[in-house]
Amino acid sequence: MTVETAIEEAVAELSRSTPDGSRVLDAGSGEGRHREAFAGRRYVGVDLAVGDADWDYSGLDVTGDLSRLPFRDGSFDAALNVVVLEHTRDPQAVINEIARVLRPGGRLLLVAPQQWEVHQQPNDFFRFTRYGVELLLERAGLQVETLEPTGGHFTLLARRLVGSLNFFQGGARWLLFPFVAALAAAPALILPSLDSLDSEKDTTLAYRCFARKS
Repeated sequence: MTVETAIEEAVAELSRSTPDGSRVLDAGSGEGRHREAFAGRRYVGVDLAVGDADWDYSGLDVTGDLSRLPFRDGSFDAALNVVVLEHTRDPQAVINEIARVLRPGGRLLLVAPQQWEVHQQPNDFFRFTRYGVELLLERAGLQVETLEPTGGHFTLLARRLVGSLNFFQGGARWLLFPFVAALAAAPALILPSLDSLDSEKDTTLAYRCFARKS
């Protein structure tokens, strides 16, 4: 399973558990790609709009700092923060704010990278272990329901091979691209199937976590 598929499945799970009419906070919504998953709910996308320069942020409901959300306590029934926390200057403050605006019993879907490549430079500050994710959530008064790696060591190796193709798409490096592509293609397809050998999965691209406010 790719990390993108794992994220889509987690978003779909949060959607299924969120009744129609519920208020849903997408904390770090970017271009709002998860909005459609919450049709029939009162979706609110919030973002600081400083990520990819070519993104269209015109669909944001609120432009603002996730560490200072402009909502009252208990305003939302559910929230998601998907591959965003690493871009924030104070991750604990962000999780605290999300917890504050969740109602008691409200659920949070958090996806946080561990071995993700640097992206959206220069606004990329942190990476997280499973223990770091647990600590952030517990400090905010959120109870972890599930905390799962999105693939293990071999999925990560496959991702690195695919990333090498991007590296060879520049200047004179294009000359080597066909050879690298030929070498990387088959292993990149096969390696994820070996993840069953990695029982711990302590080396993963990201963690996906569901937590609940008590």
